[in-house]
Amino acid sequence: MLNIVFMGTPDFAQESLKNLIQEKYNILAVVTNPDKPQGRGMKLAQSPVKQYALEKQIQIYQPEKIKNNIEFIEKIKKLNPDVICVVAYGKILPKELLEIPKYGCINVHGSLLPKYRGAAPVQWAIINGDKTTGITTMYMDQGMDTGDIILKKETEIGENETTGELWQKLSKMGGKLLIETLKLIEKGNAPRKRQGDNFTKAPMLNKEMANIDWEKQTAEQIKNLIRGLNPIMGAYSFLNKKKVKFWKAEVLSEEILLEQFKELQEYKYKLQNIQPGTILFAEPKKGLFIKANEGILKVIEIQMENAKRMTTEEFLRGNSLQAGSIFEN
Repeated sequence: MLNIVFMGTPDFAQESLKNLIQEKYNILAVVTNPDKPQGRGMKLAQSPVKQYALEKQIQIYQPEKIKNNIEFIEKIKKLNPDVICVVAYGKILPKELLEIPKYGCINVHGSLLPKYRGAAPVQWAIINGDKTTGITTMYMDQGMDTGDIILKKETEIGENETTGELWQKLSKMGGKLLIETLKLIEKGNAPRKRQGDNFTKAPMLNKEMANIDWEKQTAEQIKNLIRGLNPIMGAYSFLNKKKVKFWKAEVLSEEILLEQFKELQEYKYKLQNIQPGTILFAEPKKGLFIKANEGILKVIEIQMENAKRMTTEEFLRGNSLQAGSIFEN
């Protein structure tokens, strides 16, 4: 059985570590990011991988940096792992570390490489409205997700699937594909395919991109942004100078809207000229409908400034939003 050093940080990586332990691989040590302050109290929080490693009484390393960290690299050398498994660790590994294990460093990545190299492949697949994505295992090199591919597994992205939902699905797929990959490596018949140059990037997300642009983005693009940022930060807009977050939404055509609300038929000719971001309806029984480019956005879950996240129906039972009010960037 292979001797493994595991490197990972979030719950996505924890699933792979669980699979390794269930398959009785010998985990020599776990490397994860340092504890970070979180929440209003800014208390130090352990990564999900660290929590699980503590539970299983595995040796843990939490270096602030790896590059030029001679002491840390020497510790890994002494462990003499057959393989280093890396899953959402968050740092690029230096050549000195990549060359330590007998069978190399193996990475589990949340996309079908070479598409979406980078830190946020799951989120960008949804934001861009992709219909499929998957998991790739690869031999690591010094680049950002540029190593030779071992295995791929594809899955569909549901029309309303959020990043949180896809994240959980892919984490389970990743854990299983890692085991399949290691078994091939043990047998000496793991495939190895060089990546092409037709790659796309999945850079880190930032708060600015979460601000909905009603003038430039279509209804479908806004919906994809909302589900792509759920549950990470939430897409947002401003109403009466107050920040409003959107967590779930659907897209309706103007035809479907007019079928549902017969009273709007006489205003059909005006819909085209209504400013994007304008509230058309805001009633508990009917819902919240906002005019957008190329469609209507029906908001399913909402969060007002300094309030909790809730369904739109719940919100509108205790609050009122005026038809004709306009959401702004």
